[in-house]
Amino acid sequence: MKVVPVLDVQNGCVVRGIGGRRHEYRPLTPDCHPVAVADAFRDRFDLTELYVADLDAIAGAPPNWRMYAELRRHGFTLWVDAGVRATEVTDALFTAGIDLVVVGLETVAGPTVLRELCNAHAERIVFSLDLRDGVPLGNLIPWNHPDARSIAQQAIDLGVRRLLLLDLARVGMNAGTGTELLTTELIAAYPDIEFSTGGGIRGPDDLYRLKSIGVSAVLLASALHDGRIRREDLDGL
Repeated sequence: MKVVPVLDVQNGCVVRGIGGRRHEYRPLTPDCHPVAVADAFRDRFDLTELYVADLDAIAGAPPNWRMYAELRRHGFTLWVDAGVRATEVTDALFTAGIDLVVVGLETVAGPTVLRELCNAHAERIVFSLDLRDGVPLGNLIPWNHPDARSIAQQAIDLGVRRLLLLDLARVGMNAGTGTELLTTELIAAYPDIEFSTGGGIRGPDDLYRLKSIGVSAVLLASALHDGRIRREDLDGL
């Protein structure tokens, strides 16, 4: 199982996620420049694959192209959530060298766009099933049914090969992901799909349990920053 550190970036600064309440996010460290934080992940944990949540782009601003390019120049592999709503931004992200583009339920226009993206880039799209306290986020009208499991099933039917389950209310709260049951059910039903999760990881036991149910990748932020997960805890994952 892969561990992917998260950079939540707002106004050019890496911030600490607090339950998805973005207006409460504050700088993570005194030196909150994305490259400085990324370098710390590499130095402390030997991790070079990063998840970048471009919070300004998710809120509607243009993607932070300069930040992506700088991280890539420093040798990092990137998953990027830049608030994809339509196909054009995704094409531009791939042209810019982004490895995996995260398409979030919170922002994508609907299943028609997701189908188009999967038809063109299936192996490089990560569909993020964005939840808050278990309830799907975004415009749910275009989807067949508004519950999390039904949306996951429809996304897979549309061609999604990589699916992230993320409950924003759990981010930074040290209370577990809140999605383990759904993740377990989906992995059993779709063994050929790559499932990832994150948000609220408390410590090594959470990692080992997620690995045991077949999760492919786990997103981590606070648990790494706070020392609840150490480099030796990652051995054998």
